[in-house]
Amino acid sequence: MLFVPFPFIVAILLLVLLLAVARHGDEKPRNWPFLALIFAVAVQSFLSGLRWGYGVEAIKYISPTLAATIPALAYAGVSKLVRVPRQSLARRSGLNAIPAVTILCMTVLWRDAIDPALILLFVGYALAIIFLIRPGTDALQLAPFEGVQPAYRAIMFAAGALLFTAALDGFVFLDFVRARGAYAIPAITAGNLAGLLFLSVAAASASQSQTPTEPKGSEQEVDTSEDREVLTALQAIMEAKRIYRDPDLNLDRLARKTGITARHISSAINRAMAKNVSQYVNEYRISEACILLQKTENSVTEIMFDVGFQTKSNFNREFRRVTDMSPIQWRETHKTPV
Repeated sequence: MLFVPFPFIVAILLLVLLLAVARHGDEKPRNWPFLALIFAVAVQSFLSGLRWGYGVEAIKYISPTLAATIPALAYAGVSKLVRVPRQSLARRSGLNAIPAVTILCMTVLWRDAIDPALILLFVGYALAIIFLIRPGTDALQLAPFEGVQPAYRAIMFAAGALLFTAALDGFVFLDFVRARGAYAIPAITAGNLAGLLFLSVAAASASQSQTPTEPKGSEQEVDTSEDREVLTALQAIMEAKRIYRDPDLNLDRLARKTGITARHISSAINRAMAKNVSQYVNEYRISEACILLQKTENSVTEIMFDVGFQTKSNFNREFRRVTDMSPIQWRETHKTPV
C-alpha cells in the first residue's frame, strides 16, 4: 500500500483553501501576499513530506529558502490592509526579499547557522506585525468595516502562529543537537497541522467575523472641541449621504469622503464614544435596519444588504450587540400595525 505522509494531506487541503479564497469575491481586489503565503506553505508542506516521508535529503537545500519567504509574505499581507505610503511599501518589499536571499546564500556558505537564523526571522516578523497593528482594529484602514474585526483577530493569531513556528523550529534544532532528531518528525507533523489552522483563519481574515475586540484608548491629549467637530462632520455625511450603505467602506475611504484624516477620525471616535470606527459605522447600519424592519415587509436578508452588510453572521452579531435582540425578535416586537 502506498504510504502518503501527513504533510501531503496538509498540502492538498491548503491548495483547496487557496482556490476557495482566490474565488471568493471575484470583483474585489485580492490580497496577493496572503494567497502567495498559502501557496508557499502548501509547497513547504509537500517538501516536508518528501524529506521526512520518503527520505529525499536534497529537500534540505530548498526548504530553508522557501521557509524564509513565509513570514515576509505574512507581513506583506498585513501591510496591504494598513495605509502605507507607496514609496515605503516598495522599499519594504525590497527589504522583505533580503531574508530569503540571505538564507539561500547560507545554504552554500554556512549551513549550521540556518536554523537559528530562521528562528530569529520568524520571531522578528511576528513582532513587526504586532507593531504594525498596535493601534488596534483602526490600524486596518484598508479593510472593510464589516470584516475589520475578524481581520484583526486573524492577524494577531497569525503573529502568534509565527512565534509558535519559531518555538517548534527551536525544539527541532535542539532535538537534532541533543537526540539526533528522535522527536523531529512528530514535532514537524504537529507544526504542519498548526500551520493549516492559522492559515485557514489568516487567509479569510477580511471576510468572516466572530466577536468584536475592545478598542484601544488613545494616549494623546483629549481635544474635545476638535473631537466634536470631527463627530459633527461624520454625522452630517452619514445622515445626508448614507455612505455607511457602501459594503466596502473602510477607514481610508471614509477619510477621503469626509476630508478628515483617518487618524483624527479614529482618535475622535475612540475618545469621545469609547468604541472603534467599525462599531460606529455599523451602528448607523443597524439603526436603518431597525427602521426597515419596523416599517417594511422586506425580508431580513434584503434589509441586511440594503444597509451595507454582506454576511448574515456579521449582521446578526452587530444587530444583537446594538439592540440585544435578533432581527426577527426586533420585527416582532416593534412591527408597525397595518
